[in-house]
Amino acid sequence: MTTIAQDRELHPPAITPETQPFFDATARGALMLKFCDACQRFHHYPRALCPHCFSERTRWVETKGTGSIYTFSVLRAGTPTPFALAYVQLDEGPRMMTNLVDCDLDALDIGQPVRVVFKPATNGAMIPMFTPTQGKAP
Repeated sequence: MTTIAQDRELHPPAITPETQPFFDATARGALMLKFCDACQRFHHYPRALCPHCFSERTRWVETKGTGSIYTFSVLRAGTPTPFALAYVQLDEGPRMMTNLVDCDLDALDIGQPVRVVFKPATNGAMIPMFTPTQGKAP
């Protein structure tokens, strides 16, 4: 069976002062994460305090935009078009909830390498999503 992911209407994200730099970066085609200078760890979602050590010494760092599928589910019922909801393990460490796009939804696999792509929401904000870079994981 083959189910090719199709573009679908994306609702605008809730942009706050904490997430504004994240969405400014996605508009430029870059994926940014917060990095804590105190404990030397990345985290996602964006927040003022590091969730690992509660330090305020965090800053934005551009990522490679690559990772692998940690887990996923293909939703087929109750939606106009099937889509894949997933957690992607970024190469920098954090896991990001996202959609898997521009692929055959029936060929997805845990551990499969992915790279970031950006899809526009209805208000023009760019939403980071991921697409496989090769076939199923070895």
